[in-house]
Amino acid sequence: MNNVLKGLFATTMALLTAMPASAKYQQTASDLIDNQVMGVAYSGFREGQHPDRGNGAVNPSDAEILEDLNILLDHDFNLIRLYDSGENSETVLALIKQHKLPIKVLLGTWLEAEISNHEGCPWLLEPIPQEELNKNALSNGAELARGIGLANQYPNIVVAVNVGNEALVDWNDHMVSIDSVINYVKHVKASIKQPVTVADNYEWWIKDGAPLAEVVDFLGIHTYPAWENKTIDEALAYTIENIKGVHEALPNKKIAILEAGWASQAIEFGDRASEEKQKRHYNELKDWATKTNTTVLFFEAFDEPWKGDPNNPKGAEKHWGLFNVDRTPKQVMK
Repeated sequence: MNNVLKGLFATTMALLTAMPASAKYQQTASDLIDNQVMGVAYSGFREGQHPDRGNGAVNPSDAEILEDLNILLDHDFNLIRLYDSGENSETVLALIKQHKLPIKVLLGTWLEAEISNHEGCPWLLEPIPQEELNKNALSNGAELARGIGLANQYPNIVVAVNVGNEALVDWNDHMVSIDSVINYVKHVKASIKQPVTVADNYEWWIKDGAPLAEVVDFLGIHTYPAWENKTIDEALAYTIENIKGVHEALPNKKIAILEAGWASQAIEFGDRASEEKQKRHYNELKDWATKTNTTVLFFEAFDEPWKGDPNNPKGAEKHWGLFNVDRTPKQVMK
């Protein structure tokens, strides 16, 4: 090696050595949730079924849930995410235990609005009355108590608990203050043995997440390139950029992607949505997650026709499933 090359080599090594650790994103196997790379968000509502939207829920039967769980196991999913601690989630946990299914659960606790975000949420057209917000705060306390109870009742199934889902990002319709969420996290952590997290958009974590990051056990990140007008060719690079941004902002915290997905059809996305592109995003994300030891809860297991505008059957909200609502597999699962 001549002197010029030696000089270039020395300069390059010095730059690499000086590079802050936060600029590199690489986790260890111990950072995975239950040693799982790919899990899936699960909600079992079929045609004509839905969670409580003010007039009561229409939940799937035990047999339907058991069928779903076995479908997921047949496709090598041993980690699922549930979004609340209500009756339906309790049934899922009971069936896993009863049938000794090798499935672990990231259990959710759903938080209703404690702040009226009518000025920030595009579809919240009227202020939420204060009386309703007060009731929601009481309901949130009861939900947290249910989640704590289920985590303690099923300690060998529930591997982590999530407090709230997109309750902090500035466009949501169920906003809760960061101070309240921090207090909720502290309460749950003091009451269970499992790790505790909060799920929200990557951008919120980067800009505003530092106080919350101090109290959670790991960061729960959502990233959706399709919603940000990215093509499938841009999707993986954009996802990696999102995660690196969080890591650089909060370098000492473990990261798990609690939602990432690609709609198989969506009038909002045009030809950017397809089963073929969903399959590509899933496989590319899985490959990257395997290399970086990042758990990904892909959104979602089954299509949910109850979501979104009932007059828009091709709306994106209804078509994120890896399986159709009739439980037939899409391309990615074939």
